[in-house]
This record gives sequence, C-alpha cells and structure tokens, in this order.
Amino acid sequence: MPEAKYTVLAYESIPEARQAITTALEDMAEITFHTSPGSFQQERKKRQFDLIFLNIEPRNGVHTDATLKPLQETLQDATYTPIIVTCKLESADLIVKAIKEGAFDFLAPPFFPEKVQLAATRAIRQRELQNEIDYLRRKQDVVYDFDKIIAESPSFKKVITSLKKFAATDSTILITGETGTGKSFLSGSIHYNSPRRHKPFIKINCANIPETLLESELFGHEKGSFTGADKQRIGRFEQANGGTIFLDEIGEISMDIQSKLLRVLEEKSFERVGGNKTINVDVRVIAATNKNLSEQISVGKFREDLYYRINVLPVQLPSLRERPLCIEPLAKVLLDKACQSLKKKIKGFAPDALALIKSYRWPGNIRQLANTIERAVILEDNDYIHPDAIQIPELQKNSLSRAITCEPLEVHEKDLIIKALEENLWVQKNAAKRLGISPRALNYKINKFGITHPNWRKNK
Repeated sequence: MPEAKYTVLAYESIPEARQAITTALEDMAEITFHTSPGSFQQERKKRQFDLIFLNIEPRNGVHTDATLKPLQETLQDATYTPIIVTCKLESADLIVKAIKEGAFDFLAPPFFPEKVQLAATRAIRQRELQNEIDYLRRKQDVVYDFDKIIAESPSFKKVITSLKKFAATDSTILITGETGTGKSFLSGSIHYNSPRRHKPFIKINCANIPETLLESELFGHEKGSFTGADKQRIGRFEQANGGTIFLDEIGEISMDIQSKLLRVLEEKSFERVGGNKTINVDVRVIAATNKNLSEQISVGKFREDLYYRINVLPVQLPSLRERPLCIEPLAKVLLDKACQSLKKKIKGFAPDALALIKSYRWPGNIRQLANTIERAVILEDNDYIHPDAIQIPELQKNSLSRAITCEPLEVHEKDLIIKALEENLWVQKNAAKRLGISPRALNYKINKFGITHPNWRKNK
C-alpha cells in the first residue's frame, strides 16, 4: 500500500511562498490552497489537517494588533494543529508576537523549498510527539481532570475539593493515609492541574532506596565522591527543576537527610554528594506518608521543623472502607483496566460477587482491590466475575457470607467493635470514627459488652 500523505491547508497570497510549499511538500502531503480568507476558514472548519500555512499581511509594511487577528481566529478551534506563519515582512517584533500567540514557526523571504520542508517536517513531528505523549498519559494511572476521579463518598468529595484549590497554589503538600489509599496517584493529578504542569514531575519512594544511596538519589553526586561513583550524577531535585517532586514515604528518611531536605525547602539550594558547588532549584514538593509524623517527632525519629515545613497544606486520605459509595464504581474501572491489560473480555460482576466486594473491609485499600480484581480476571472463564474467582482472606469471606444473608448487626456487634478497637490501637475516639458512631455511644457499648483493655486508665 502507498504511504498515507499528510494533509496540509494553506492560506497563501505570496506566489513565491506558494511555489515553495508545493515544491517542498508535493511528494509527502496533499496540499489545499486558498487565497480567500473566507474559503480558507470554511475549509479549515470542515475537516482536520496535519499542518496549516497561514499568510499574514501587514498593511503598508506596518504591523498592528489587527495583523495577527487571522492567527488568533485560527488558533481558537485548531489548537492541536501546528501553524506556520508566512509573511513578506521579516520583523523581529512580529515574529516574537506570532510565536507567543501560538504559531509553531514563522517564514519570511526568501522562501526556499528546503527551508519550507524543514519547518513543515519539524512541525508535523512535534504534533506526532505531542499525540504520543497524550496517548501515554491516558495509559498512565494519573487522572488529569479532578472531576473524573471517582469520588462518590462525602469524605472523599471533600478531599477532591481541597486538592483542586491546593493544585492552583505553589505551597508544599503533605498527603497522609493508609497504604494503598492513592497518595501517589493523587500527587500526579495535583501536578498536572498546577501551574507547573508543563514542567517535570519526578517521583521517588524514599522507603525503596537504601539510606546510603538515598542522599545521592535526591541530590546527585560528583565523580569519585564514593566507591562506585565513576561519573557525575544529577539528582532528582535537579531533574525536577521548575516542576514538582513527589517524596513518597517521607517518614522513612534518616535524620541526617531530613536536615538536608529542610535546607532545600527553606533555601531552594543544596550541594551534590562530594561537591562544593551550590545548586539552586525551583521545585514544588509533595510529600506523603502512612505514618503518624507527630508520633515520630515525639520519639525523636522526625524533625519537628521539617514537619511544619512540609505540612503547609495537609491532606488526609480516607481509607477505602470509609468510602463505601466509591467501592462499586472503583471496582468497575479496575475491572476494565485489568481486562484491557490482560486482553480478556469480561462484562462485569455477578451480583453475589459484587456484594462480596462491597462488604469486605479492604485493609489494603485500593491497591488490594486492584490486585484482587486482576487475579479474578485471570481466574474467571465466564462472562462475569463470580465469587469463586475473588480470593480474599477466608475468615473475612465467612463473615461476609453471614452479612450477605442480612443477619441482624447485633449478632456480630461485639466482634465488630473489638476489631475496630484493635485496628486503631485501642484508641476509642479513632475506633468510634471508624464505626461511624460517637465516642459516647461507643463507650456505652464497651460497657454493655464488658470490653476491657490493660492500657485503659480505668483498668489500671
């Protein structure tokens, strides 16, 4: 089959430019010429083109604000099509204004075919790269529109409302929450909805890197600074310059690195390992942890001044069990994703399988839900996911099967209360929140069932 040609639309009143465009591109593109502004705009609105040439004509050799009006009109609904401006007048001021408005390139006499072909090839290649980037972004877990994040439960709706506001600022954000609640996922959404969206977004999990290497990973190192440092290395903060760095599991870093991190936050500067040259960076920091940093401070494992520096905009993510209305839509999205990845066609969940998923407490949160569904897709041979394909802890499954038969809550009330207390280290206030009742109501039920614990003051 012959190779498909690019489609090019040109509004061109300069004969030399028209001839150069034809000579340069006739073998690689289908070119449509117009000399009337009206017919050009009509053609442009009828179909999509890979590239546009747009001639602008300063009156009497002097350009005004009206000179670029055709470019502005074309850009309104041709945002993703590169536009090359042609003009008889070569003015540095006009070129700068055209590029700032959104033109990809600016060509002035002499109109050599080689020059036209180079500009056209670069423009089309840039468009293809942008399409590829957009495609890869859609394949990632990052959601670029906050309104498309699944937030059906009131607690998570409040989180998304806060994040929309926080994303528009440049302040440091601290995201806390249990493992698997989506801290890393939301950090990407924050960055790509921030003023830094076109700059780098760098992620680093501080818990996955040995302490001896973490400093080099963050700040880089000079050649010969330690055994194995056979060349200079740029650190993550330098890579993120102008953009955002996401420090996951920040509660795991040592006190020594904490002091260096504090300096970066306060002074926007650091030195590479083994170097003495001060490097200045402009980076927004988003930090995350599943640890209680206040408790870490009290036992001397986290710097109090660093905590206050990163806790400018705090975000507490609710666990999945605190987002019951989100479980079903999340499960369906994760099922579609798993089916696409594994190239299997499964229509959905059988009612009893969905009831099982909605009733389970998901201690591993969204990450556990995703893994469970992926495993179910692999195991299921039918059109719908059935309970047998959903592998969750057997004790939980037994309790769920009782719950599905709609037995009265009172039958299992004491067990539920004890479980909530255990999960919250026997702190009654936190357990009450988990159960969705007031501390006073929980205290009444504790006395009713005779529940005790050695650490409670009344038991000492």
